[in-house]
Amino acid sequence: MPILCVSSSVTFTSSSSSSHNNSSSGIIKNPFVGFSLALSKPSIRTSFPLSNNNTKRSFQVQCQNLSIVPTDQRWMFEDSEVDGPDIWNKTWYPKAADHVNTDKTWYVVDATDKILGRLASTIAIYIRGKNLATYTPSVDMGAFVIVVNAEKVAVSGKKRTQKLYRRHSGRPGGMTVETFDQLQQRIPERIIEHAVRGMLPKGRLGRALFNHLKVYKGPDHPHEAQKPVGLPIRDKRIQKER
Repeated sequence: MPILCVSSSVTFTSSSSSSHNNSSSGIIKNPFVGFSLALSKPSIRTSFPLSNNNTKRSFQVQCQNLSIVPTDQRWMFEDSEVDGPDIWNKTWYPKAADHVNTDKTWYVVDATDKILGRLASTIAIYIRGKNLATYTPSVDMGAFVIVVNAEKVAVSGKKRTQKLYRRHSGRPGGMTVETFDQLQQRIPERIIEHAVRGMLPKGRLGRALFNHLKVYKGPDHPHEAQKPVGLPIRDKRIQKER
């Protein structure tokens, strides 16, 4: 059986009566472990001289048997618990069976006359899984979201002509800049994808979450087998007023 040896179980004995009484009682109050330690063998006793005077002071190190330590206050494993469950860490963390992609919910939303930024933030919440009580920042807990009629998404103000999208070919002078209106006519799906991607984590988790977004031009999509349900939208200002 493992033996628990702690530095706070050191007994110092000196010529004073108080120290002698504490060591002779056989019980040490341990403020670090949180419970009393009874003295038991094996023990090591030694002495050393003090620098100020010629008197000597001895100390004894006692090792504590784990059998008398409360179960909820142990900091060492028993031999039979090495391969067992974690008895100290009680924080819930999702297992692989808690976020299987085939068991996740599919949502569908029509982007017709919906404000781009407000729609993208709502989509990112459900893809991220922040609407769930089991939300974990480092785990893919979110759902899949299908966006249809991507070419009919709306923006406010003068963003149709002032909002710019840049891409680079990688060669010198290969920067291409186009407005929102130009990109919407050319590749309307890229507008929503660009907005949602910026609201997801940067890294391999964000790249995996981005695969949950399916954007299509027109009212049709090839995901009827997944039986998508309507995306709940709580933002009352997401719809652009005509």
